[in-house]
Amino acid sequence: MKELTYVLIFLPFIASLTCFFKIPSQVRSFMILTTGCILIVSSLLLIPYVPFAFTPQILFGLGVHDLIRVPDFILMFAILYFGFKHRSLLVIVPAVLQIVLVVWFEIIISSGMIEGQQMFRSVTQAFYCDNLSLIMVLIISIIGSIICFQAIPYMKNHEEHLKLSTSKQPRFFFVMLFFLGVMNGLVLSNDMIVIHFFLAATTLCSFLLIGHDGNKEAIRNSVRALWMNNLGCLAFTVAMMMIYHNLGSTDVQQIIRTPPGTGLSFLALALLCFASFTKSAQFPMQSWLIGAMVAPTPVSALLHSSTMVKVGVYLVLRLAPAMHGSFLSQCIALFGAFTFLAAAGLAVGQSNGKKVLAYSTISNLGLIFACAGLNTPESITAAILLIIFHAITKALLFLCVGTIEQHIESRDIEDMRGLYSKMPLTALITVMGVVMMIMPPFGLLLGKWMAMEAAARNIFVIILAAIGSALTAMYWARWAGTLMSDPFAGKFKLEKQPVVTWAALLSLCAGAGILSIAVPWLYTGLFTPSMSLNYVPPYTLNDGVLENSYGIFAAFPLCLIAVMGFLQSILAVRGATKARICAPYLSGIQTAEHRVFMGPMNQLVKAEAGNYYLSNIFGEKKLTIWINLAAGVLLTLIVGGAL
Repeated sequence: MKELTYVLIFLPFIASLTCFFKIPSQVRSFMILTTGCILIVSSLLLIPYVPFAFTPQILFGLGVHDLIRVPDFILMFAILYFGFKHRSLLVIVPAVLQIVLVVWFEIIISSGMIEGQQMFRSVTQAFYCDNLSLIMVLIISIIGSIICFQAIPYMKNHEEHLKLSTSKQPRFFFVMLFFLGVMNGLVLSNDMIVIHFFLAATTLCSFLLIGHDGNKEAIRNSVRALWMNNLGCLAFTVAMMMIYHNLGSTDVQQIIRTPPGTGLSFLALALLCFASFTKSAQFPMQSWLIGAMVAPTPVSALLHSSTMVKVGVYLVLRLAPAMHGSFLSQCIALFGAFTFLAAAGLAVGQSNGKKVLAYSTISNLGLIFACAGLNTPESITAAILLIIFHAITKALLFLCVGTIEQHIESRDIEDMRGLYSKMPLTALITVMGVVMMIMPPFGLLLGKWMAMEAAARNIFVIILAAIGSALTAMYWARWAGTLMSDPFAGKFKLEKQPVVTWAALLSLCAGAGILSIAVPWLYTGLFTPSMSLNYVPPYTLNDGVLENSYGIFAAFPLCLIAVMGFLQSILAVRGATKARICAPYLSGIQTAEHRVFMGPMNQLVKAEAGNYYLSNIFGEKKLTIWINLAAGVLLTLIVGGAL
């Protein structure tokens, strides 16, 4: 168990250092593939050992906190350096404040200078893994590794397109692999001081990845991500100091088992929630994640699906028992539901595929926060389901968009019209990813179903969730329809893709389908044990039908219907291969050229179809400022209510 933990955390660090040096590209690719495979196997082998907790043996009289003290300061000073380099006071001021506070915490508080406080190293388990941590480790190690695999051919094509004279791939894969180790370390840590170190590392990694291409737009957006995420780290630092002052410990398990109002400050919990909202790009801090779209698509996939943005929801879910039944928890539910609706509305007005995915990510994370705020067994289960299936499906869609973009040189949805006639398999996989976002029996719909059941007694949350779900179905259905819009006849001519690309897309697509069928077993094996630790009573399972205190979701019958529909679609496609394509009727004045007719003044006009994006209603420029103001009011309510 200990060895597997060390492999999951430290192997990516070692592999990233190897990739950083100028080695042949074949050797680097082999290193990435090998590291990813080891991480996948190690994460799976960890399952039988859960739950567990341990503290590594002291080395030369030094504990875990002593060993990460220097790297922690190196990270904070590195962030400060980049703040001065880019002349950003928004980076410099939080970085300086954070350094000062951490120095104060290290020298004064953790040295036992406050009378009556025990040394945290004597009571805190450094590493702790329960089912929630295990789920995060599996997401990071499996999906994160698959994204790194697909990045190998993607970055080769990316640099060829940019016509770079010197490859930046060594630094790129150094940060990508380093990111995986950092995230595994964060979700397996039980000491807030160690978590702080990993949080700072995620901030720096995201900054480096977003600014990878080095152009003005990339640098501007990377600096924005740096100061926003560092602001979250500052809030985490203040909260950590308050908690230690009140409890005399930085042990996360002790924190969540402390009854509310008995020494645990709600203000500290509110600050931790603010840090989580920042990391998960919730309003009004969403702009850093939207700006991250300038990065290469594997970066977007890694940030959105398996790493950066999942930090926030993980931390709030971890702390949820400490907020159970409180006003703070109710405010978080309302804030998350508002974000779910607002981001879904902004996604409706987007034609840029990556922006649709970005706003969809913010929206889904908002729903997860709403579930965490509802803070009941069924809502926490819904949140975990949403985390799992959002990670898989969103990684799939980002990789699909990246593959499509490199072939049609556009990420605009309108340019993907009739894509299946040019890239049939990629288009079909993309459509499958879209269907998995909104249709039964796939896990995301199951999670939303359970979330709305859990919110049935909260009128504000249920209304926001219902309207947000309707808007979500609207923009996903529009995208799927666009991909399949043009008529098709003849045999499929599969496009050429690298083997690694096909492996990544097909494995994620198949994984989402298989896990949807396996939800009842996931439920009994992973969710129920977690709930029974902090909530009562546990759920029940009845003959393959997922059941909770409000109702049931017939998973297996819906899976059977979906399989039958898939088989029917295959038969329909086979019938279409014998069909004849007819040009659309254009009032009898069409020309010999496809879809061209004679218009006014005898001018040739090409008939084109397009979607309505309702930009007058859902446009970014119209809505963003009002959404940010409303989110600011809700954040004030969260912090003010905790005072």
